[in-house]
Amino acid sequence: MDLVHGKTCSFNCVFCQAGKTTSLTLERREYVPVAEVIREFDAWLDSNVPADYVTLAGAGEPTLNSAFGRVIDAVHNKCRIKTAVLSNGSLFHLPAVRADAARSDLVKVSLSAWDQASFTRINRPHHDLQFESVLEGLYEFGSVFEGELWLEVFVVRGINDTEDSMRRMAGIAGNISPDRIHLNTVVRPPAESSAEAVSSVVLEKFSGLFSPAAEIIPAFLPGPGCDVDKHENDIVALVSRHPCRLEDVATLFGNDAQAAALMLERMVAAGKLRLERHGKELFYMAVNGEKPLDR
Repeated sequence: MDLVHGKTCSFNCVFCQAGKTTSLTLERREYVPVAEVIREFDAWLDSNVPADYVTLAGAGEPTLNSAFGRVIDAVHNKCRIKTAVLSNGSLFHLPAVRADAARSDLVKVSLSAWDQASFTRINRPHHDLQFESVLEGLYEFGSVFEGELWLEVFVVRGINDTEDSMRRMAGIAGNISPDRIHLNTVVRPPAESSAEAVSSVVLEKFSGLFSPAAEIIPAFLPGPGCDVDKHENDIVALVSRHPCRLEDVATLFGNDAQAAALMLERMVAAGKLRLERHGKELFYMAVNGEKPLDR
């Protein structure tokens, strides 16, 4: 569930696969009305598609939506599917955000820096955000949260990939007390072309610095899906959040590569998607400013 419009975020991370932040803000309000979100959830629930989690995420920061806790409650009241919140963790210094996030079964927050200078360089936060305040919020949340707390550490070549910086982030991670730690790097086209991936060998070398030992995130995790030809809107929504390769779309929607390629080519020709090269890979992405098609 995407709870903010477009790229509305408290960060403008150099590595973000959703592109540059167009609205850098700390203002919390009901960007997407809760009633609208719940109606969409009800329609999905009626489709009887199996799921392990209902995830509050999207192209921006979901905790900027002041009513995200009500969405969590609505899901819990309507079904037995667990909820997950994917957040950059920037607003956890606010008691209201911690209280609402604590309603979820799983919360995943991120860490890419170890001091104000590295925070500014890699996350490019709103000017009113201070790294120490962000950490204090995460420490407080980690000390009281009774659900599953996961931490993603994003590694970018030449910025935070030295052993010293990783050891410092590992120390911070220990104070947050996550149940699981994930190491990730640039896979899809980033907001800044200068943001480059590190190798899996580098990630493996650093994984043991963390406690618990960090897990290496694969390039893409496919899930159950449906017929590509009948779900243009799902494809647009998917690539708006995560630029995808041909094989990603084919796997996700349970179709073969040839059928997926024909569908994607038609969508590119119609101006609904665009192609961008990142390294040796071609990625399908949303057209700038594109929103999912009306259902």
